[in-house]
Amino acid sequence: MADTETAAQTQQQIQVRVDTSKMQTSYANTIRSSTTADELVLDFGINIPQQGPEGQPVMVFDVHSRTVMSWPSAKRLLGSLHQAVSAYEARFGEIDLNPKQPIQQG
Repeated sequence: MADTETAAQTQQQIQVRVDTSKMQTSYANTIRSSTTADELVLDFGINIPQQGPEGQPVMVFDVHSRTVMSWPSAKRLLGSLHQAVSAYEARFGEIDLNPKQPIQQG
């Protein structure tokens, strides 16, 4: 019992204050990742379908934000994303990563 009392006395609550005064919000429908031994680099942006030379379809990836994080931070992000996606799917059903595209007529 003495060990439990000692552990309880040494634990401290830390108050976290989140400052959103300089936050910017953006939308991304595409992410590109690259890695080093020390870091994970995530580029967020938007895929913009365009018509290239001779009418060929071209996908332009407009990168608007880059986030670089350590591997421990990446693992914490993975856990947070897993929790969020699991909660969403529990409420709304499984997310389909390959939805059927409508057939274009013309």
